[in-house]
Amino acid sequence: MKEDPGRPAIEGGVPVRWTLLPYGRQWISPEDEQRVLEVLGSDWLTTGPKVGEFEKRFATAVGAGEAVAVSSGTAALHAAMAALGIGPGDEVIVPAMTFAATANCVVYQGGTPVFADVDPGTLLLDPASVRGKIGPGTRAVIAVDYAGQPCEYDELGKIADEHGLALLDDACHALGGAYRGRPVGSLARLNTFSFHPVKHITSGEGGMITTEDTDLASRMRIFRNHGITTDHRQRERDGSWVYEMADLGYNYRLTDIQCALGMSQLEKLPAWVLRRQEIAGIYSEAFSDLEGITPLAVRPENFHAYHLYVVRVEPGRPGWDRGRVFRALRAEGIGVNVHYIPVHLHPFYRKRFGTGHGLCPVAEEAYEKIISLPIFPRMTDADARDVVHAVRKVARAFS
Repeated sequence: MKEDPGRPAIEGGVPVRWTLLPYGRQWISPEDEQRVLEVLGSDWLTTGPKVGEFEKRFATAVGAGEAVAVSSGTAALHAAMAALGIGPGDEVIVPAMTFAATANCVVYQGGTPVFADVDPGTLLLDPASVRGKIGPGTRAVIAVDYAGQPCEYDELGKIADEHGLALLDDACHALGGAYRGRPVGSLARLNTFSFHPVKHITSGEGGMITTEDTDLASRMRIFRNHGITTDHRQRERDGSWVYEMADLGYNYRLTDIQCALGMSQLEKLPAWVLRRQEIAGIYSEAFSDLEGITPLAVRPENFHAYHLYVVRVEPGRPGWDRGRVFRALRAEGIGVNVHYIPVHLHPFYRKRFGTGHGLCPVAEEAYEKIISLPIFPRMTDADARDVVHAVRKVARAFS
C-alpha cells in the first residue's frame, strides 16, 4: 500500500499494511521439504549419518576445524560452558545487551555471570568494560555479535590472552558475517549458533558450536548425549549394546530430520545474507536524514550479517518516545520488536545476583530507545518500502 500522508493508524487513520509484516520469518522451499522427506523415509531419524554430514558442511562454511550440532542455540552455549569446566566459584563476563540465554548458560553450570557494558554506537561488547570487570574468579568472556555485527575480536582476544581467559563468540545473530576478512565461526575459541526460525538458517530449532579444539569438541559431543561416550548408531555399527555414562550430560541431540533441513538451508546462506544487506541499505539510505531515528553504527572492518536492523528513537519532541513509536508502528502493520531488555534487569538476576539499574548505563539507556525493524530474506523491496513509509508517517505525525 502507498504511504498515507494522513493520520497515523493508532489515531484512527488508514494503516500502511493491513497484514502484519513480522520482524523475522523463516523461508522453507520445496527443496527443503524434499530433503526432510528423504530422511523420513530412511532408517535413521536421529543419531544417524546426517548429523556428522551437517557438522562437516557447517564447519567448512565458517572456516572451522570442528562443529558440534545440538538442539538449540541455548544448548550450544550450555555445552560450551560445560566443555570449559565452568562451575561454582567461576565468573564469566557477558554483555548486558543480549538474550537471557547468554548469561543463563553460566548459571546452569553454577557459575556467576558478570555483566559488562556495551559500546554506545554499535551496542557490541565494550573491551574497556570487560577489562574493568576481570577479577580473580574470571574464567571466560562471552562476546555477542549483536544484530549480526562481529565484536572487536582482536582487542577481546588480546585481553583474553593477557589474563588466561577463554573467549567465546555468541554468534547466534551473525552467521555469514565476517571480521577483518575472517568468517564468524572462526573468531573465538568456541563459537555458538542458533537455527531458530528467525535466524539466518533454520532447522526448526537447533544449534551448533565450532572450534579448532578437538578435545573440547569431543567433550561437547558426549555432553549432548547424556554424558554417554557412544551413541546408538556407533553401537549398532559395532554390534554392541554396552555404553558408559562418563559424566553428567543432557539430551541436547539434533535429529537427522533437522540436520537435513539445516544442510539445505545452509546452501542458501550467502544469497540470504546479501539480501539482508540490501534491505538494510534501503533502510539506512531512507533514515539518513530522518530526525529522531538513528540506525546503529557499522564498523568498516565488519561484514554485517543483519539478523536485526536496530534503530534508536531519539528524544527531542513532545510525546516522541520508544513506547509510543512502537505502538504506532504496530498499528501501521509493521511488526517491530525490541532486542533486548538488559539481562541484569530481569527479576531473576536482580534477586539471585543483586543486579539492578546503574550497573551497565550504556545498555540501560539504549534499551529505552531501541526498536528492531523487520528484516528477512523473503521480504520484497515493496515490503521494505512499507517499513520506510510507516516510520516516516509516524515520525511526521509526532513532529
